[in-house]
Amino acid sequence: MKYAMNLEMKGRPCLVLGGGPVALRKARTLLRAEAAVTVAAPRLTEELADLAAAGRLRWRAHCYEETMLAGMFLVVCATDDRAANEAAARAARARGVLVNAPAQPELSDFTVPASLARGRLLLTVSTDGLSPALSRAIRAQLETLYPEALGDWLERLAAVRRELKAETGTARAREAFWRRAMSAEILDMVRQGRSEEAEERIRHAAHLFRTES
Repeated sequence: MKYAMNLEMKGRPCLVLGGGPVALRKARTLLRAEAAVTVAAPRLTEELADLAAAGRLRWRAHCYEETMLAGMFLVVCATDDRAANEAAARAARARGVLVNAPAQPELSDFTVPASLARGRLLLTVSTDGLSPALSRAIRAQLETLYPEALGDWLERLAAVRRELKAETGTARAREAFWRRAMSAEILDMVRQGRSEEAEERIRHAAHLFRTES
């Protein structure tokens, strides 16, 4: 059974083994999470080389060596050498380093879901490694259902939530308020680009909640 969680990666040292398209995809994901990324491979794709040249990641131009695992939080085993991936996974696990092996899920401690970010709103889809293609297809649908405006809307909601928390009600009463206020109609307004109107509705409901509390 998998345990879903959002893990803070900012500044955590991560090693990506391999210099091909899979390694590129994993490195990009880690960089978006602000991890400190090292890529180890004799050769890199053009985009990985550009990221290294720009100082976005560190490149070690060698095949895997166990000493590369020193101090790492996690390792991505994405070489085209299955034996090397297996050796790296074993050594990493012995050191307490988390392992992700995209092409060899049996070696992995975790899988990385397909994700869609809208500001600080993060939507994820996982098939537990059974069908990455299905995860990507569902993610593509989510992209059409949940527009960029939701990121801004989340920040607006957070402001209202802070005001309510500081001013009125018990935690249970506030939870009941949000269950009523966060309706499908409100979300439809945001999807239609009517964020200000949606915020006005929420603030009016919050005003009534304050007067009734």
